[in-house]
Amino acid sequence: MAAISVSALAATSLLAACSSSQSSADRAQNSTLQKVTRGGTLRVASCLTFPPFGSTDKANKPQGFDVDVAKAMAKALGVKAKIVDTTSANRIPNLRTHKVDAVICNFTTTAERAKQVAFSDPYIVAGEVLMVKKSSDISGIKDLSGKKVAVTKGSTNGAAVKEGNPKAQIQEYDTSAAAVLAVKQGQADAMVEDSNFLNSQAKADPALKVTKESVVPLEYNAIGVSQGDPDWSQWINTWLREFNTSGQSAALYKKWFGVKPVYPLNPSY
Repeated sequence: MAAISVSALAATSLLAACSSSQSSADRAQNSTLQKVTRGGTLRVASCLTFPPFGSTDKANKPQGFDVDVAKAMAKALGVKAKIVDTTSANRIPNLRTHKVDAVICNFTTTAERAKQVAFSDPYIVAGEVLMVKKSSDISGIKDLSGKKVAVTKGSTNGAAVKEGNPKAQIQEYDTSAAAVLAVKQGQADAMVEDSNFLNSQAKADPALKVTKESVVPLEYNAIGVSQGDPDWSQWINTWLREFNTSGQSAALYKKWFGVKPVYPLNPSY
């Protein structure tokens, strides 16, 4: 094999270094972080039929805990927030088609979903509980045999119920509001959903109650983003740390749920 000169090795190393540096620069310029700050708008998908996480006010403007998180994130970026109404089933498609820059919609992190999208660190934690009529004798998942259980399409709740009680009958609805209505009208015997959401529903309607038993272990909800954009993910996680430790997150939680956050954001094993 022919000897390689020192000058040739130096030139090769310099070329590789320049190529790597250029690649990093290109990646940074193509990041959603740069696109958002240059464009002046942060597009966030949020579920506006899921109060108090997301809904619309009398003027038909978006409001809710998730909406306020999106606005706080936009403020930190120095841009405007554009809220795009979505459903649970459309959260991943919205990211994969680049319709939005982020999803803030009670988005539970799972290994299966992480095959298609990237997740930030958690920003809110919940248990998954059952909501039933106050006259119901259902107290937990063991009581769901032969019962009709309302869940939202695109959520993890149907699978969780089936795993805990294969004899339960799952009924899927496009929105959480439709699932709640099904319980109220007797079309479903129970609904399984985020404890934060269902507690607010039961508080608003004295004919409903929430069971104490959680269907699954605690679920950690995060901000969803497109895969392959480490600069964007790093910024969001850095901002979330400031948002959570500064007390802003807890203040918004108290504003929308009426109590202090129930569960810690960091899992314990």
